[in-house]
Amino acid sequence: MSKTIDEIYGEMLAVFAEASGYLPSASCDLAARLYAAAAQIHALLLQAQWVLEQGFPQTAQREYLERLAALRGISRSVATCATGFLRFGVSSAISGDLSVKSGTTCMTDTGIRFATTEDAVLSAGTLYVDVPAMALEPGRAGNVAANTVTIMAAMPTGVKACTNPEAFSGGDDAESDESLRARLLDSFIRLPNGANAAYYEQTALSFTGVAAAKAVGRPRGIGTVDVYVATDAGIPGEELLTAIEDYLQARREISVDLQVLAPEEETVNISVALKASQGHTFDQAKAQADDALRNAFTGSLLGKGVTLAALGELLYHLEGVENYRFVSPTADVPASPTVLPRLGTLTISEWGA
Repeated sequence: MSKTIDEIYGEMLAVFAEASGYLPSASCDLAARLYAAAAQIHALLLQAQWVLEQGFPQTAQREYLERLAALRGISRSVATCATGFLRFGVSSAISGDLSVKSGTTCMTDTGIRFATTEDAVLSAGTLYVDVPAMALEPGRAGNVAANTVTIMAAMPTGVKACTNPEAFSGGDDAESDESLRARLLDSFIRLPNGANAAYYEQTALSFTGVAAAKAVGRPRGIGTVDVYVATDAGIPGEELLTAIEDYLQARREISVDLQVLAPEEETVNISVALKASQGHTFDQAKAQADDALRNAFTGSLLGKGVTLAALGELLYHLEGVENYRFVSPTADVPASPTVLPRLGTLTISEWGA
């Protein structure tokens, strides 16, 4: 704890009085000079304390924490955009094709924008076409529920409506300091040695987009290692799996049979009844709960269980929720290093309705 300006000023007065034999008046020029010097010394002490804190992973912040992490081959996970698809439709089948250009923008009623990522055609005789789309801004805010993207910024010719039949997913915020700090400290506790689980997991985590990695020893007998990888969006693509496996194959220890795999998905269906807190409507409480529960199911859950206590903790701290009761799941979902829990159906009803 740094000394206050008044404490430093008091010490300076005491030293001056001892050396000169008199104590300067509080209103004199000398006292003002001493107080100004005390203020500058106080600022220097604060700066020195801050510099000291940036030199240790336990207290470093922002770019200084990133620099310390870089010394261990660890980098901060970047924000990602949610992906899904948009459905463009007409009220009745038409005789000609309708074009939906890449970059067509739609949004929710709260202003979260999504754009198509490829050209598409609503063929004659059909009522709708589904087009891949992505949130325009990275972050978890893009993980919106189904049927919430209903406003077209510029309506394609002939198209009457848009929506998202399924929720958008995979959007994630940039990794927080605390999350990065935890990974950095773990790299000191679980030192990779080129052959242990920590080595395989930390190497996989160094690839962009990887949210979690779990190494399993001897899954197919002595000398075998399976590395399971999950991304922010969940299941990784073959290109990422191949890149990680090629990198590890070139660096694995001799005679090890190595595989890099996507985890199995275990669907978790959630049904919960909510009671809105005073001053909030059920719709407000529902929106908060929907956002919190959907954002909890990311690739970082690889190898972890899903407990009712953890789900309840998410709801308990929401401003709009006074109470809740889970209908399903009725029991905790156990952890397994090869399994990624994924959100299935999410039903939020009003308590007592």
